[in-house]
Amino acid sequence: MAFDFKKEYRDLYQPKTKPSIIEVPSMRFLAVEGEGDPNEAGGAYQHALELLYGMAYTLKMSYKTDHAINGFYQYVVPPLEGFWWQPGISGVDYTDKSSFHWLSVIRVPDFVTEADFAWAIDAATTKKKLNFSPVQLIEINEGLCVQCMHIGTYDSEPATVEAMHEFAATQGHVPDFSDARRHHEIYLSDPRKADPAKLKTVIRHPIR
Repeated sequence: MAFDFKKEYRDLYQPKTKPSIIEVPSMRFLAVEGEGDPNEAGGAYQHALELLYGMAYTLKMSYKTDHAINGFYQYVVPPLEGFWWQPGISGVDYTDKSSFHWLSVIRVPDFVTEADFAWAIDAATTKKKLNFSPVQLIEINEGLCVQCMHIGTYDSEPATVEAMHEFAATQGHVPDFSDARRHHEIYLSDPRKADPAKLKTVIRHPIR
């Protein structure tokens, strides 16, 4: 059976709908950075997702090619995630999506090396006829965070965020946003198919 990160690391991907504190380990991701309204049809964000999924599935299906990845095991592609910020704003202003800056990421297994990543860039470019150079292979170490499962639309997130910060304060913590620590979302539902009122999104904020 294929390894499923969501099932094996439930503390990271399946938190409760009540806030909790977590120490997030360092993980490896495919990443594309950009800015602009994520809802813009054919915009930069939509293009970034096309590149990320193209690379993610190229690596996942590498076992069917002549490129052997050392330590490879079959796995389910992990969910899309996003780090969001707006210059001059602490947290997120949901009313001004055009000012969003984002780092969109998909986790990859630790066995993916820089050499495997370079192979996947070439393989995806040849197959998809797209420029995959915006994709990076990066390590992210979030550290201490407060998180919560948010059920509902993305625009209704502020209430969940407020509950997270209130809970963190009761535990002696304060938000710790910086250029390296951002508002983080993990998307467990497909917004193209799911009822907006039932969307599942993990929200995670850095604290100290």
